[in-house]
Amino acid sequence: MSYIGSKPANKPVVASDLDPTVITGQTALAVAPAATDEFLISDAGVLKRIDASIVGKGKVLQVVSTTKLDTFSVSGTGIAIVTGFSLAITPSATSSKIFVTANLCGKVGDYGGGWLIYRAGSSVATPSSISSRTGTHSSAYDSDNNTTENFSLSYLDSPSSTSSLTYAIYVNALSNTIYHLNRSRDDTDTADRPRTISTITAFEIAG
Repeated sequence: MSYIGSKPANKPVVASDLDPTVITGQTALAVAPAATDEFLISDAGVLKRIDASIVGKGKVLQVVSTTKLDTFSVSGTGIAIVTGFSLAITPSATSSKIFVTANLCGKVGDYGGGWLIYRAGSSVATPSSISSRTGTHSSAYDSDNNTTENFSLSYLDSPSSTSSLTYAIYVNALSNTIYHLNRSRDDTDTADRPRTISTITAFEIAG
């Protein structure tokens, strides 16, 4: 048998025997793979390439959270932002989804009102067939003055953006009554009147 160049030595092939232009595995990846980086996998013994963007789908890329410790109250009719209760998150890719979840404690002032998740000043979702009804993401009513209620809000958003996005909690107030967050309705300074916290958290999910 003839060889082009030198005949290989009769010994196991090691990394130093390979030209640097071929895959050697000598360099370790020090950061997370980019979406266009590729992995080699064996599909029934056949080597195939696969993009890191496909491998990483569903992975949590980042988490941002805000906790509201102080109280909030609003009186009147209409939609208003809850002050000091928002967060900003910048997706790393337009294919990412943002899962927003919030846990609120407080009091809804009247029947029909409630709390909403907004992105960039607009509601992330609108209930169907509202007609004359009020559209909210979570609502309840309890006339007991010395208790608070828990409200759970969650939404999987597809913003298709790599710009900074602001998610905030809003209240839809009806009938000129007062809505409260992190406190009971009368908030008397006694042991049987709770003060609570509320949180909003956003997860970037690889798409």
